[in-house]
Amino acid sequence: MTILLFLAPASLVLALISLGAFWWTVRSGQYEDPLGDANRILTTDYDDAPTGAHDP
Repeated sequence: MTILLFLAPASLVLALISLGAFWWTVRSGQYEDPLGDANRILTTDYDDAPTGAHDP
């Protein structure tokens, strides 16, 4: 029964850390363009080439 004295506050701290991490991702703009990300996997254009790369 005394384990509850440890587990209850530990779970609350973990929940607050998770909520803080989620809030930080929302505030930093991680979810700004969900449609662009969904459509980007359907295109055949590759944008991962280094800048200044020349086509052979």
